[in-house]
Amino acid sequence: MGKASIGAIVAPPFLTSCGNSTTPLKSRLSQEDLARLKNLVLEGLPASDKDDLLLTNGLNYHTIIKWGDRISDNDTFGFNNDFTCFIPFDDDNPKDGLLWVNHEYVNPLFVSGFNQNNFENPRAHHTLEHVEKEMYNVGGSIIRIREEDGVWNVIQNDSHNRRITAKTPIQFNWDFPIKGKTEAIGTLANCSGGITPWNTFLTCEENYDDCYGDFIYDENDMPTRTPSEFSWWEDHYDYPPEHYGWVVEVNPKSGTAKKHIALGRFAHECCTVYELEDKRVVAYSGDDKKDEHLYKFISSKPGSLKEGTLYVADTVNGKWLALDWEKQPELKAKFKDQTEVLIRARDAAKVLGATELNRPEDIEIDPITGNIFVSLTNNSNRKDYHGSIMKIEETDGKFDALTFRASTYKAGGEDSGFSCPDNLAFDMSGNLWMTSDISGYAMNKEDRPYMPFKNNSLFVIPRYGKDAGKVIRVISAPTDAELTGPWFAPDGKTLFLSVQHPGEETKDLAKPTSKWPFDTDGIPKPAVVAITGDLIEKMNYLNQIEV
Repeated sequence: MGKASIGAIVAPPFLTSCGNSTTPLKSRLSQEDLARLKNLVLEGLPASDKDDLLLTNGLNYHTIIKWGDRISDNDTFGFNNDFTCFIPFDDDNPKDGLLWVNHEYVNPLFVSGFNQNNFENPRAHHTLEHVEKEMYNVGGSIIRIREEDGVWNVIQNDSHNRRITAKTPIQFNWDFPIKGKTEAIGTLANCSGGITPWNTFLTCEENYDDCYGDFIYDENDMPTRTPSEFSWWEDHYDYPPEHYGWVVEVNPKSGTAKKHIALGRFAHECCTVYELEDKRVVAYSGDDKKDEHLYKFISSKPGSLKEGTLYVADTVNGKWLALDWEKQPELKAKFKDQTEVLIRARDAAKVLGATELNRPEDIEIDPITGNIFVSLTNNSNRKDYHGSIMKIEETDGKFDALTFRASTYKAGGEDSGFSCPDNLAFDMSGNLWMTSDISGYAMNKEDRPYMPFKNNSLFVIPRYGKDAGKVIRVISAPTDAELTGPWFAPDGKTLFLSVQHPGEETKDLAKPTSKWPFDTDGIPKPAVVAITGDLIEKMNYLNQIEV
C-alpha cells in the first residue's frame, strides 16, 4: 500500500457510510486466538443515573477535545458536538488524519450567557451579540488529530484546522436559485452525517426551524411562517428557511462546502451513501420528526449527488415512490416545478402516500448482509415510547431496486433493554453499536416511561458467540447527556464518540445538573472522546471467527 491523499478511498470496500469507516481484516488468526475470541465474555453495565461517563470492563476513554478548546489561533471548538468522521492522511498510517465533528445546536445559557428564564419577554433582551456567539458555535469543526502512545491529540494550528459556522457562505449544488439566491449563509442544526466514496464529509441539517422557523402550508397552499426556538430571524437575521434543511458536503482539504438540493429538504438525521458497481451512488436519509418519512436518492450519473431521482418509502407495500415532478401527475397538480418539490419534500411525500414513521434517525448498511437498518426513535403520537430498529431488505439485494421488504429487527422496551435508538454503527466484524436518545426532560422522571433505562447509553449487539443478538449496555452517559456520532478508527482500535449536552437541563449556571467532564470549573461541556481498550480490539477481530 502506497501513500494516499485525503481524497483517496479509505472506507470499506462494501460501503461508505456513517459509522462504517473500517475495513475487515483478511489475515487468519491462530486456533488459539479463535478459541479465545469465541469465548469472549461481554460484561454489560447496569442502568445508571450517575453523573459520569461509565464504561464496562475492557474499555477506557480519554477526551480529545471539548467545547471552547482552541483549534487554531483564530478558532475554537463548537458546542454540542454530534456526528464524528475520521479520514486518515495515509492508508498505511491510521493514526494521523482529519476528524470532522458536527455542532448541532446551542444552549444560550452556556454559549452566549443569555438566560431566557430571567426575563418576562426574553426576545427583548436577546441581543445581536448573543446571537453572533450562538451562530459561531454551530456548524462543524475540522481538526487534525494524531495518536501517540495510545492517546489522540489535536495538532494545534494545523493548516487543515477550521470552523464552518452559521455565518459561512455555502453554495447550492443546483441549477436554479433557492428563494432568489445561489448560496446560503451558513449551515446549522448539524446532526448526523456520512462520508462519500470520494472521501468528503456529509453533514446533515436537522432541526433548522429552531433557528429560522419554517413555512407550513394550509389546505389552500397558503404559507405561514412558524416562530423559531432561538429567535434568530425574528430579531436579527431574516434568512429564508428554505436555505436550510439540506445535506451539506464538505471538502476536508479545503473546507469548501455545497448544499445538495437533489437530496430533498427536511430534518435530515444522516446521509448514508453506497457506491454501485457502475460508480453511481445511492444515498439514504431519514426525516427525524414524528410521522415523517424515509428517503433514498439514486443517481443517474457516476459520483453525482445532483443528477438523479429522490424516492420516498412506502414501507407498507414495500415501494420506493419517485418524487419526480415530470412523472407524477399528483405532484404536477400541487407544485410548480421540481425545485419546489424538493424544497417541500415532506408535503410531496404525503401527496404520494408515503408511510409516516416514528422519527427515522440514523441509517446504516450491514456490511455482511447488505440489509439497511433504520433507527425509529419513538413517537408519542402513536404511543410508541421506546422506538425500534427497522430492517429494509432491497429486492435481490440491489440498492437501486424500487421495491423492498420492511420488518422490525429490534423493538425497544424493558424486555429488550433499550429505549429510543438513535445513532448506529457497524464495526469491522459486523457487530452493531447503538446509542440511545431519551430526551433530558423525560429522563429519570417518575411520571415518564423511561425510568428503568436511567441515563442514555451506548449498546452493542454482538453478531457471534453466546451473546449474539443480545442488546448489551457498555457505556453510560453523564447526567442529561446523550452519546452520539460513533465512528471507528480504520485499525479498529478506537471508537470516536461524542458526549453531547451534559447538564442540558441546567437553569442556573451556579447549580449545573452535571459537572462532567469535571475539569472545567464545574461547568459541563460537550466533548469528543476516544474509546479504547481490549474489548474494542477483540470485538473488531471477531470477523475472523469461522461460525
